[in-house]
Amino acid sequence: MNASSFILRCSLLAFAAALGGCGMQNTRAHDDAEWAATAPMEPVATPASNGSIYQADQNMELFNDAKAHRVGDILTVNLVEATQASKKSATATSKTDKTSIDAPTVLGHTLKVGGVAANIGTDADRSFDGSGSSSQSNQLSGQLTVTVAQRLGNGNLLVRGQKWLTINQGQELVRISGIVRAQDIAQDNSVLSTRVADARITYAGKGALADANTQGWLSRFFSSKWMPF
Repeated sequence: MNASSFILRCSLLAFAAALGGCGMQNTRAHDDAEWAATAPMEPVATPASNGSIYQADQNMELFNDAKAHRVGDILTVNLVEATQASKKSATATSKTDKTSIDAPTVLGHTLKVGGVAANIGTDADRSFDGSGSSSQSNQLSGQLTVTVAQRLGNGNLLVRGQKWLTINQGQELVRISGIVRAQDIAQDNSVLSTRVADARITYAGKGALADANTQGWLSRFFSSKWMPF
């Protein structure tokens, strides 16, 4: 291998690794941008009327349950996520082929090559045996208080919220967004995460501990789709 070929291969390797890193950064930036785009709408305050006791933007609604139903209201989501998936497959195939053709006869004599009858024969034996299995389980529990970002036309509530926890050497992020039916909100103004439609739940972290549990860029390249082998 000459020097120019070695430099070319190293350049291609670095370029592919950069593409993988940019893809991860773009995905994270896209998620943050999408999260920012769905920020809660600010409720329009009703102008105060001088001399009036009742204020529409500060009403207590004494005869209604204290449940979230307006933009800006607060709702507690109980995280009770638990998923488990497993898959197992096995495949075995086998095929045997055998063919024999006698040497042709020419003028009453068997055709020979080097004093040996020119018989033709093939014998092939192919087999394949493969198996694979996969198992995955996830569990997330806790509570997260969210804010009503939008009230849909049918009365459903678009909610979103996040929580940052700074613990010793790192930070933990819990984020959730989705759609909640008013009927699913309990008397204590809470709802189960399993009752949130189109839910997007994120649990991630950053810092020394998260970095220690993350592959380096070169290892990610060798495990990515850009690796041809």
